[in-house]
Amino acid sequence: MKHKGKARQAGTRLIVWTLVLLLLLLAVGAIATVVGSLVATAATTLVVLWLLFAIFSINFFRDPDPMVPADPTAIVAPGHGLVDVIDETTENEFMGGPCRRISIFLSIFDVHIQNAPVAGAVAYLKHRSGKFLNAMKTESSTENENVLIGFESSEQPGEKIGVRLIAGLLARRIIPWVAIGDILNRGDRISLIQFGSRVDLYLPLTTQIRIKLGERVKGGETVLATRS
Repeated sequence: MKHKGKARQAGTRLIVWTLVLLLLLLAVGAIATVVGSLVATAATTLVVLWLLFAIFSINFFRDPDPMVPADPTAIVAPGHGLVDVIDETTENEFMGGPCRRISIFLSIFDVHIQNAPVAGAVAYLKHRSGKFLNAMKTESSTENENVLIGFESSEQPGEKIGVRLIAGLLARRIIPWVAIGDILNRGDRISLIQFGSRVDLYLPLTTQIRIKLGERVKGGETVLATRS
């Protein structure tokens, strides 16, 4: 008889194709389950990492108000951190020759706001490109990218005070908040350096150093030197 078995063949083909479709759906479901699990795990990890980053950033960008000393002879720390250099050097750009230097290392855990060491006017402001050596190295003061801010003190006629903001291995951005001609009070905020860095303070040779190597200081608050 003609066409014998064709119906069974059609039924068999339908069964086979539906079986193939079912297996594909099961495979897609299994893959989706694995991918979904991976995405869920990754999402949890990413959320945890973001929370840690957010906590670190809130801590890093903290901005405490300094307790500025009233003593008119006091010169306060321009930054928060560890004093690791006290010496005499030559700074010709603004100080015009020999001067005292106090260098402060700022780790990533220190406050990174800088403060005016004296009351007076901003008389000098210059950015200089350079390297990005580890700020723990004292040679970073002369070789790294930096910004020099010069103050003409209103507390001592003719007195010049210099602050050099120095980039570090991680600190790639120095953000001055002052301009030439700005009049500041002692302890006013002047800049932000993002992540580990260094701040140098240049003082006249006549000043008396009131700090020791290895001491930790607070910007706008700790007295580093006094005038005779």
